[in-house]
Amino acid sequence: MEIEKLKLKAKDRVELQRRELIQLSLNIHDNPELGFEEEKASAWLTSYLEDNEFHIERGIAGLATAFRATYGQGSPSIAMLAEYDALPEIGHGCGHNIIATSAVGAAVASKSIIDQSGGSVLVMGTPGEESFAGKIDMVKAGAFKKIDVAMMVHPNTLNMVTIQTLACSTLEVEFFGRPAHAAAQPYRGINALDAMILAFTSINSLRQHLRGEARVHGIITDGGEAPNIVPAHSAAVFLIRALHNEYLTELKDKVVNCFTGASLASGARLEYRWRDKTYAPMKNNTTLAQLFRQNLESLGRHVIAFDPHFGFGSTDMGNVSQLLPSIHPMIAIASPEVLIHTPEFAAAAASESGHEGLMDAAKAMAMTVVDVLQPGMLDKVRQEFYRG
Repeated sequence: MEIEKLKLKAKDRVELQRRELIQLSLNIHDNPELGFEEEKASAWLTSYLEDNEFHIERGIAGLATAFRATYGQGSPSIAMLAEYDALPEIGHGCGHNIIATSAVGAAVASKSIIDQSGGSVLVMGTPGEESFAGKIDMVKAGAFKKIDVAMMVHPNTLNMVTIQTLACSTLEVEFFGRPAHAAAQPYRGINALDAMILAFTSINSLRQHLRGEARVHGIITDGGEAPNIVPAHSAAVFLIRALHNEYLTELKDKVVNCFTGASLASGARLEYRWRDKTYAPMKNNTTLAQLFRQNLESLGRHVIAFDPHFGFGSTDMGNVSQLLPSIHPMIAIASPEVLIHTPEFAAAAASESGHEGLMDAAKAMAMTVVDVLQPGMLDKVRQEFYRG
């Protein structure tokens, strides 16, 4: 079949890049950069794409390390999303070096398919996924307009093609009390740390009554100056997560009530603010995911069925998926005992297993590009997306 010949060509074109892609992945891995500071990674990725005849637009959406790389023109317009930021202290403990280079490898391998079938293939460089939600800025700036399909592959310990992620909002909280000598005149003080601890206790009580998939967790970032001074100030940051936006809104009100009650009980004044970025839940396009699954399995990988209880936190890819048909598969590069966001996973992201995950991810995406370019397939993908 013609489609099988095209897929074989796509796989071969990825394989021809093996040495360059692995070196690019290792360069990013060995030079970890935090969100919105990924100058080296962005430069390496765009340079490689430019050398492969892609048109490069740097600094898009007002983000210095974001980019758009395009080959071809018109529809179908298929984007591979690249993440390349690292974690503090841990480096690439989330394997973003693999996400970025697999996207680049798949796009370059798709050039000959685009030449034959028409349309366009893009790499969208999306900085600051960890904590900063760079894709939300890019969505707001209209960076994903005129793109028909988006996909990216995240390294993990399982091979999956659909994932469950949670909507997430970030709450910053402060209590303001009154300082006093903690031994001589404690009655003259108002303890802001006590207020924060009361709020934590209230949230712990609230957890019993949350839906099973909801999460509320946070840290104290300021708990006072010295043990012999009644703390006049305390601060914390909380993440509130839910499977659906409607329940997230309800849960946010309940969490704020915990802090309001602590303020009333302690006498400390409460100030809080919600950060202006909310992660949306992932809207999996199962039509697209099934195509990717068949391609990944053809490479010899065992893909597990969708598990609604398999937690995957939150991702700004969810915001993209609400805008256009998207998938966010995972590819195994380590055993299930290894946890992501750890030094062990960072090591796996630069291992032989990590390299094979990179190559298989790139091949499966390039093969899925072939599928999407077939007559009528984009219509099927869109029909599912607009059905909701």
